Amino acid sequence: MAVVTPRVFVSHLAGIAVFDPNGDQVGRLRDLVALLRVGARPPRLLGLVVEVISRRRIFLPMTRVTGMESGQIITTGVINMRRFEQRATETLVFGELLDRRVRLVETDEEVAVLDIGITQLPARRDWEIEKVFVRKGKGGALRRKGETLTVEWSAVTGFSREEHGQGAESLLATLEQLRPADLAGVLHHLSPKRRAEVAAALDDDRLADVMEELPGDDQVEILGKLKDERAADILEAMDPDDAADLLSDLPEEATERLLTLMRPEEAADVRRLMSYEERTAGGLMTTEPIVLRPDATVAYALARVRDPDLSPALAAQVYVCRPPDETPTGKYLGLVHFQRLLRDPPFALVSSIADTDLPPLPPGTPLSEVTSYLAAYNMVAAPVVDESGALLGAVTVDDVLDHLLPEDWREAELHGPEAAGLTDTEPLGKAANGR
Repeated sequence: MAVVTPRVFVSHLAGIAVFDPNGDQVGRLRDLVALLRVGARPPRLLGLVVEVISRRRIFLPMTRVTGMESGQIITTGVINMRRFEQRATETLVFGELLDRRVRLVETDEEVAVLDIGITQLPARRDWEIEKVFVRKGKGGALRRKGETLTVEWSAVTGFSREEHGQGAESLLATLEQLRPADLAGVLHHLSPKRRAEVAAALDDDRLADVMEELPGDDQVEILGKLKDERAADILEAMDPDDAADLLSDLPEEATERLLTLMRPEEAADVRRLMSYEERTAGGLMTTEPIVLRPDATVAYALARVRDPDLSPALAAQVYVCRPPDETPTGKYLGLVHFQRLLRDPPFALVSSIADTDLPPLPPGTPLSEVTSYLAAYNMVAAPVVDESGALLGAVTVDDVLDHLLPEDWREAELHGPEAAGLTDTEPLGKAANGR
């Protein structure tokens, strides 16, 4: 009787949960590590890159994997929790093989790699790459849809050479369900070349959301590889306060060039934010809170709060102001908390239920006082009002936390405790990366 070996296409594995023998979740799969071999021999899978709860990435050897089925990966044995670092001889399947342009050995036709099939060797825990799912097509980016077919690894060639202008559509398709913060983690761990290719393939809104979650160095690097017109579009799609922080890290000439290319109203908001000291209410605030006129109804306010593009902090309350409705507004009258909107009838006017006793923050309020204000009044956002009584924006708790944490907190979060100078109290395993 023939032995049936399990085969899995890696697109079905992206982001699935990894469990230990007790059924406790260890983390989620973020990539697979392969060793390319000479000739037509299929690459051997060395292990998995698993993102644990702290967003640190660890290496899990394939010899510890007992099963890949039913949307989960089961492991056995002791797991080394040290941070994964890719070696020069290793290749990341998601990060480096998907979207690669290779050639069919038989016809020398160029094809794009859409997926990779892996299989477990009989009577062993070793896995290797067996199949390649490709699409035929012409042109530099292979964007024209053509015939798709699944071939043996030995039927294609070109995986070992460095490729310029590699696409990213298949990689992004495997990661489309990731939150912006998680996709930022994927980008951070790619090579600069691959990071630029993935960024180029993301649409403006998605890239803007991801940029807001990246460390400053990555933001500057990605923005610097975009054409000026697209870089300006990305800055427009970012929250104004995040765009202002990014532009402040660029040379003055580049900052002015990009601001000139932005829409005047968007650029004006960013320029205004850049005019305030960084660690003040004015420097921390967003210029796009929910602003309502006094005659707006509760029903209308709730409709505005339902906007899926709003962060939870910005959707927690609305600000009642006289016209104009855009910041800086007319006279600020008060705010209405989301819970109050739920308790009052839909026809009630927001001006009749606004909290007028809570003092707003001047734009020059230092970070320490902003923090105390949010804590004292149990707020997740606070209004920022100038001397004339106009609402300038709102400071949200997430922006405050960004500045209370160490400057390199994003790098520490992406790399794990070692990046922050911390170590495990008792590291598991014997060798770095478990290898």
